[in-house]
Amino acid sequence: MKEWLKSNKKVTRVIKDVAELANYLWQRGWAERNAGNISYNLSGMIGEEFSQMEDYPIFNLDRSYDALKNGYFFVTGTGKRMRDLARSPMKNACILKLTGEGNKYHIISRNKKNLYDFRPTSELPTHLSIHEQLVLNKSENRAVVHTHPNELVALTQIKEFTDEARINHVLWGMHPESVVFVPRGLALVPYTLPGTENIARETLKRLSDSDVIMWEKHGTFAVGVDVLDAFDKIDILSKSAQIFFMVRQAGYTPEGLSDEQIIELKKKFHSEY
Repeated sequence: MKEWLKSNKKVTRVIKDVAELANYLWQRGWAERNAGNISYNLSGMIGEEFSQMEDYPIFNLDRSYDALKNGYFFVTGTGKRMRDLARSPMKNACILKLTGEGNKYHIISRNKKNLYDFRPTSELPTHLSIHEQLVLNKSENRAVVHTHPNELVALTQIKEFTDEARINHVLWGMHPESVVFVPRGLALVPYTLPGTENIARETLKRLSDSDVIMWEKHGTFAVGVDVLDAFDKIDILSKSAQIFFMVRQAGYTPEGLSDEQIIELKKKFHSEY
């Protein structure tokens, strides 16, 4: 596997980006203990090297992901820490291949004798559901990042900001870049038990509305063309939340951009507005 990874430059690049991102998340305090998870759709980057998988153990999924049949995915492991992922990505993540039925998977990136000692993130159903939706929508986005940005989570602890329109108005209002780079804002999912099909369904409902999904009182999911693109979207919104709290801590109420100024920015930088 090590030799194969070295020879596959595209997959190697993805893994390096993931390690870089994991370090960012840890340094920012967005990845306490084993918090957060990352996945990337590697389909099309891997050839026929793993077409015969009979010797590999097979693991069941709760449902079939028809659009992902025979697909390959980089997925972080359950119980793994981002600080460890940054140092040793392939010890704390895996590459898995879905079967031709789409309801089972093989782990192809670990020694066969150690396969039962490793499992993908408990949020795998949400990640696969999002990737399936992206494929069905013919989206260019291949990366999914889940993390716990402190300031954004803190905002959803305040009742008035559990309203989606209100939280987006505040985030856009704090900094023009949030309008320029995240013009659709974030989609807010009310608190739901993590690691379940229910939260996956609720997240999918909002994926067409935004590239950033906020799980109330928990964290964010973001999609991007790569993992750093997904991170950028969260980072920009988090910066707006930081500015909001800084002004509040100084004893003032943030003025924010006006509705007219927000619309002006959207029209200038995005043709669909």
